Amino acid sequence: MSDALREEVENWLQRHWDSDNLRAVDTEVYDEKRWLSEVVDAGYATPTWSKAWFGRELSQREARVIEKTFQKHRAPGWGKDRFSLGAITLYKMGSEALKAELLRELLIGPICCLLYSEPGAGSDLAGIRTRAVKDGDEFIINGQKVWTSNAQEAEYGMLLTRTDFDVPKHQGITFFIFPMKQEGVEVRPINQITRESEFNEVFISNARVSERYIIGDYNKGWKSFQAAIASERLIMGMGVTARSGMSSHSKAPALLRLAHKYDRLKEPALRQEIAQALAYRQLNSLTMQRAVEEIKTNGMSSLMSLGKLSMSRIQHGEARLSGTILGPRVLVNDTEDARHANFDAAKAYMNSIGGGTDQIQRNIIAERILGLPRSNDVDREIPFKEIKTGG
Repeated sequence: MSDALREEVENWLQRHWDSDNLRAVDTEVYDEKRWLSEVVDAGYATPTWSKAWFGRELSQREARVIEKTFQKHRAPGWGKDRFSLGAITLYKMGSEALKAELLRELLIGPICCLLYSEPGAGSDLAGIRTRAVKDGDEFIINGQKVWTSNAQEAEYGMLLTRTDFDVPKHQGITFFIFPMKQEGVEVRPINQITRESEFNEVFISNARVSERYIIGDYNKGWKSFQAAIASERLIMGMGVTARSGMSSHSKAPALLRLAHKYDRLKEPALRQEIAQALAYRQLNSLTMQRAVEEIKTNGMSSLMSLGKLSMSRIQHGEARLSGTILGPRVLVNDTEDARHANFDAAKAYMNSIGGGTDQIQRNIIAERILGLPRSNDVDREIPFKEIKTGG
């Protein structure tokens, strides 16, 4: 099957993709939406999904054959069933009508940001206070979100809201696919130590979202949200940038090149640390493969938290190793190597937050993998409106 599939994809790409000029055949410039439309309709973007929803019902192993062939030809569009978080969540939890309306659109174009965390609900996302009030066949949204990546460019957001304050905090939550480009949505960039503004505050004032844009069930959004956050942790555990679908597994070999360049590989202790970094990445890759198989069987896997925590630790360690290799040069920031090392170090600490902090992952691992007792959550069973806050 693999050889036949590889030949099929090779032939398709030769007919449709110009590998020399990196654009679709018979076009003058690369048109992302047009190209992705072709890939999606061919079933190569989401090969593990059902045939009813742009897939081919292939195994993960067969999907890797498609990905590798696309990478060989430098053709984009592969891996949407692993890295397109908004589309994945809609595919798993959205109604048939919602998938018919938006799924293809999410696969071929718009960025979908994550509107989860709030100033008073970070580690405990069940404490959200962004309010959604029903108004006919729409909901009026008021609230604030923070640490939202790509909010400035996003056309949609996966929005976690409170729709019932009279029930315990994990109930009365509704999850929406939320149109971002509308009156009442203000995005304010957050300046980072890297001089970027990847994260944003999002202020929502009397914005609207249609009732048909609920992901999952009304007042039962915690379940559909869990599917989304699980996919995010899997992506981060793989060391992958969701928007690009590109793996960061080449980072450890980059350490080898850096050590060669600065003649540090002769040092036994440093050489051992680099070897350990390579081993950690390989071990985490195997853990993520286990997680993918568990998801196929059970729909969920707590191993995703283990992978996400591991990748956070791996990135911290590799950033530290880059600094060790560069020595005092890393303080000057006047070379490309130093800038990369400092940038990676800042990124490593920020990536400890996305998908839930390292501390949250440790709690999940302790409770769901190791079987340790749950932490005492005194407000878990009382109506949300009775929960005391510092506000």
